[in-house]
Amino acid sequence: MQVMLWNLQKARPLWTTNLQECEPQDNGPQSAGQFFNPPLAHSLSVASCGNLFGCGAQDGKVRIFRVTGVKFERELEFQGHSLGVSQVLFMPGAYWLLTGGNDGKVLLWDVNSDVGKQLKSPAKSLQRRKAHGPASTRKDGKLNKVASNEHTRVLPKVTIEHGEKVNWIACAEIKGSKRVLVADQSSSVSVYPLPEQ
Repeated sequence: MQVMLWNLQKARPLWTTNLQECEPQDNGPQSAGQFFNPPLAHSLSVASCGNLFGCGAQDGKVRIFRVTGVKFERELEFQGHSLGVSQVLFMPGAYWLLTGGNDGKVLLWDVNSDVGKQLKSPAKSLQRRKAHGPASTRKDGKLNKVASNEHTRVLPKVTIEHGEKVNWIACAEIKGSKRVLVADQSSSVSVYPLPEQ
């Protein structure tokens, strides 16, 4: 339910966000007696810039956060899996994100244009945000409806139907072309081609 930014020198958390509090209140029809599962974080991946990370959760959503000094802010949220997101992986040198789900799919997302253009160090990002104000309107620590619907049209660039629950993903260059390696509960690793960036 929580994603935490840690100070490893002092062994204490610097900033915490509760994924359940990030949820919009209008999640669709839900009866009064219905039990709601909170979105547990399954996997994290840090982009090569060092101040952007993706979080895959049990509710099938991917959330992208930006580290700004000693805290982080949610940049983007999107969904492409019908079940939990078990794996997320930022590809090296690009803002392409691979996600693997309990629904047996591997999705490739190009989030470069959706996360903002200030992909600099956390300190510079914090200074820029102070100078220009917040990128989205926040109320009581939550994104308002306008901001949360701002990025709802993020669609996967590639869909791979693996068929089994994805337990591990990696990106590798094999014979000059990018490939995604996928492991599930079987004893073999599947290899799929990826488009050139």
